[in-house]
Amino acid sequence: MMAVAEASQESLKQRLNVSGGHALKGTLRVSGAKNSALVLMTASLLSEETIELTNIPSLTDIDGMSAILEALGVQVDRQSDCIRLTAAELNGSAPPYELVNSLRASFFSIGPLLGRLGHARVPLPGGCRIGARPVVEHIRGLKALGAVVNVEHGIVTASVPGSKKRLTGAQIVLDCPSVGATETILMAAVLADGVSTIENAAQEPEVQDLANLLNSMGAQVSGAGGPVITVQGVERLRGCTNYPVIPDRIEAGTFLMAAAITRSPLVVEPVIPEHLSAVIQKLRDCGCSIEIKGRAVTITPGEITAVDITTQPFPGFPTDLQAPFMALMCTAKGTSVISEKIYENRLQHVAELQRMGASIRLKGSTAIVEGVAQLSAAPVTGTDLRAAAAMVLAGLSAKGITEVAGLKHLDRGYDDLEAKLSAAGAEVSMGMDARVQVVSLLFIWMSVGGASSTPGNVLL
Repeated sequence: MMAVAEASQESLKQRLNVSGGHALKGTLRVSGAKNSALVLMTASLLSEETIELTNIPSLTDIDGMSAILEALGVQVDRQSDCIRLTAAELNGSAPPYELVNSLRASFFSIGPLLGRLGHARVPLPGGCRIGARPVVEHIRGLKALGAVVNVEHGIVTASVPGSKKRLTGAQIVLDCPSVGATETILMAAVLADGVSTIENAAQEPEVQDLANLLNSMGAQVSGAGGPVITVQGVERLRGCTNYPVIPDRIEAGTFLMAAAITRSPLVVEPVIPEHLSAVIQKLRDCGCSIEIKGRAVTITPGEITAVDITTQPFPGFPTDLQAPFMALMCTAKGTSVISEKIYENRLQHVAELQRMGASIRLKGSTAIVEGVAQLSAAPVTGTDLRAAAAMVLAGLSAKGITEVAGLKHLDRGYDDLEAKLSAAGAEVSMGMDARVQVVSLLFIWMSVGGASSTPGNVLL
C-alpha cells in the first residue's frame, strides 16, 4: 500500500498536453518580471513603511517569497497584481529553512536584514538544479561592508559588530558580475555609513529596477546598469506607492521564440526592447522580421536558418533563453552551435529534445544542433524552469501531441502560460497520460478497500 501511495503521489502531477502544428495569432501579453519582483519584495525589509508594488506576476515563487517575508514579520497584502508589504515590526532575522530551500531568491534577504537589523541567519538557498550558483561573492561583499559572516551546517550567520550595528561603506570589486551578489550588496549598502562602490557589477535590467525602487524610497544609488554602482548610505528609507515591476524580458523572449518556432506572425507586449537587444538581433539573424513600436514588438518569421549563440551576462544573450532558442534551432535550416557559459548543468534539456527527434551533439558545455524538417511529439520532462518552457515550444511545432511534465517549474516562472498560448491559437490543455491514469485509478481503488495487498506486478 505504501509503495502504491508513494508512486501515485509522484505520478499524479499534471502534464501539459501540447498539440503541434497550430499557428499562433494576435497578441501575447507579458507579465511583470519574476526575477525583479522577488528582489523588490525583499527590499521591503529595509523600511518600516509600506512598499506597494504593481505588475506582480501570479507565480508560485511569488507565493514562496510572500511566505518567507510573513515568517519574518512582514505584513503582506496581495490584491490582483498589486502587493503591499509592511515591515514595521520584524519579529525575526532567520527565514525558515523549509521555505528558503525551494527559492534561491530568498537568500537575498540577508542584505536588507543586515542593513536594517545588524544581524541575519539565512539557510543556503535552493531553486532550479542548473549548476553551481555559489554565494561566495555575496559573503565577500558583506564582509567588506563590515559584517562578520560564518557558514556552518548549511546556515549563513552574519552580524555587524559594535553598538551601532551599522555597516560601513566600502569599495567592493566582484570577481564575476553576479546578479544576486550585486543585488545583495546593494541592499546592504543603502543603510551603511559612508559611500560604497560595487565594481564589476551586474548590468542586468533587474539590477536597474532594484536601484530605481531604492531611490524612490530615499536611497542614493547611481550607476546601476553600468559596471560601477555608487551608493551613498542614508539613515533610513521611506515607503513608496505604485511602483511598477518591469516587464519580464525572459517571458517576452520566450513568446517571440514561440512565434518563430510556429512560423507565426505575432505581437508581444509590453516589452522594453533595450532589455532584449541581443535576443532580437539573433531572431533577425535567423530569418525573422521584427518591428518595434513603443513597447510592442511584432515578429514575422521567414525561413528560419541556423545561427550560433553564446550565453553571456547582460547585455549578452541571456542564459535563461538558451533552452527556448535551442528548441527553435532544432527546426532551423543548417547547423547551429550553442555555447552555455553561465551554468554548467544547463543543457539537461538536450536529452528531452532528442526524444522528439532533434539532432544534437554535446561537447562539454556546447551543443551542435542540426536542424530537422519536423520534430515529433513525445512524453518529455522540463528539468528546470527554462527547460520546461523549451519543451512547450518544441511541442508547439512537433507532429502530434507532446506531453510535458515538470509543470512545477513552469508555475514558478510563467504566469498562466496555458491560457495565454490558448488565447493566441495554440492547442494546449492540462491532463495526465495513460500510465499516470492507471496508477491514479489503482490508488483510488486500493484506498477504498478494493484490495488487501499490493499486486506484485502492479507498480510501473
